[in-house]
Amino acid sequence: MLPSPRAVSQHAGALSVAEHEAFLVPLFPTAQKMAQLLIRFLERELQPSCQVTCLESIRILSRDKHCLEPFATEDGLRTLSRHAGIDYSEELIREVPDLDVILESLKCLCNVVFSSPRAQGLAAAARLVPGLAGRIKLYNERSLPHEVKFFDLRLLFLLTALRVDTRQQLAQELRGVSLMADTLELTLGVKWMDPYEVATEEGLLPPLPRQETERAMEILKVLFNITFDSSKREVDEEDAALYRHLGALLRHCLMISADGEDRTEEFHSHTVNLLGNLPLKCLDVLLTPKVRPGSLEYMGVNMDAVSILLDFLERRLDRGHKLKESLTPVLNLLTESARAHRQTRKFLKAKVLPPLRDVRNRPEVGNALRNKLVRLMTHIDTDVKHCAAEFLFVLCKESVSRFVKYTGYGNAAGLLAARGLMAGGREEGEYSEDEDTDTEEYKEAKPNINPVTGRVEEKLPNPMEGMTEEQKEYEAMKLVNMFDKLSREQVIQPMGITPGGSLAPMHSALRDAAEDRSSSDSDLGLD
Repeated sequence: MLPSPRAVSQHAGALSVAEHEAFLVPLFPTAQKMAQLLIRFLERELQPSCQVTCLESIRILSRDKHCLEPFATEDGLRTLSRHAGIDYSEELIREVPDLDVILESLKCLCNVVFSSPRAQGLAAAARLVPGLAGRIKLYNERSLPHEVKFFDLRLLFLLTALRVDTRQQLAQELRGVSLMADTLELTLGVKWMDPYEVATEEGLLPPLPRQETERAMEILKVLFNITFDSSKREVDEEDAALYRHLGALLRHCLMISADGEDRTEEFHSHTVNLLGNLPLKCLDVLLTPKVRPGSLEYMGVNMDAVSILLDFLERRLDRGHKLKESLTPVLNLLTESARAHRQTRKFLKAKVLPPLRDVRNRPEVGNALRNKLVRLMTHIDTDVKHCAAEFLFVLCKESVSRFVKYTGYGNAAGLLAARGLMAGGREEGEYSEDEDTDTEEYKEAKPNINPVTGRVEEKLPNPMEGMTEEQKEYEAMKLVNMFDKLSREQVIQPMGITPGGSLAPMHSALRDAAEDRSSSDSDLGLD
């Protein structure tokens, strides 16, 4: 005889996920049979209390991969979506009066969709996303508890995170960016002061309450999924206005805090991730608010949002945990903002690369933000190394000489080699021609700075002092022979700089240089 759903629910409700699996696996045939019976049982007309008991049991069973099959069918998903109140039809969304039934059904759907690739594929046929979108549209008109809204958004996040076609359906067919931006606006409780500036109803910036923060983060995650490729494509004026509207809301998210430091950090992290998805030309909304008393002004522009992003970057640097995941989004965002907006670049340069005074220490030594970023330029993770170097390079207006000045040639070599700039020069970019301002300390020390290390070094004694010319020639040939031996044994490979400024094996570099000279002579009509 099978145990009742309530017995299973009561017995397993106090167990952890691992203990649930240990409890269910020995009863695998029984548990799977129970899953089939429960989903069939739900198709009957039952009292809400009985429905909740069945759904609680399904939620527990859905944690076990061996029991997913009865739930991961089109009929199973439709049954659960009907009880969740998101059974979509063109005319209406069916009302389910009992909120406990709705909530338990949403939790079941989250478990099933998360764990079953088959369910993820069938979600389109079950019309889960249109059903969820239909209910989310009504948030402003219907009073639903936080838990139902939260699991609506969590389920939508899972569906868009796990399936590309679902992301496209929400973004394109259902105008998901506009829908979720309106939902975010409602959750934040803001009003519009200017076309691209918002404020809270109270006019102050109090911490966002815990429940609103949780829902806002789920909305930000959904928006991240459906805007993943937005920064890589051209957008028309209508879409640009929509993304600027969203960008203004995200700027507000940066300006407010949540309940506690950790929650604020997580909230800002999701905000930064989404800002990085916006089309580059729409990032100007970070600078559009008027300068008001208490605002941080630079060159007549409100720099509050950029300053918060810079503080966020430094906190992530100091934390030093999972640098790739935590640093690259904010570094990329600041890099592209600096490249696109002159005021942002000049403000960031003043904060990150102020005029040099200390030239006695290597650029990577110290606790200033410049020192921390230069240390990342030799990080073991290629993405972290590249993002840090790219950020500093843009702040230097992509000028090789200025970049080397602030970082040292040794730290800069990786980016310069990748860009084909080992021989110097400058990348093409829309930058002003103003010169870098040198301090008196730097001007005085400049002749003694080692460009490789980027610091003043004591002059070393000449190792050939006191040698005769014959002795010098002997030592030089000895060194040549040592390099030749290492090269022939493939311990090292001599490299040279090609005419294009990139590194290449020495023989290739010499050949390219000879061909370049020959081509130049031909162009001049020389024999």
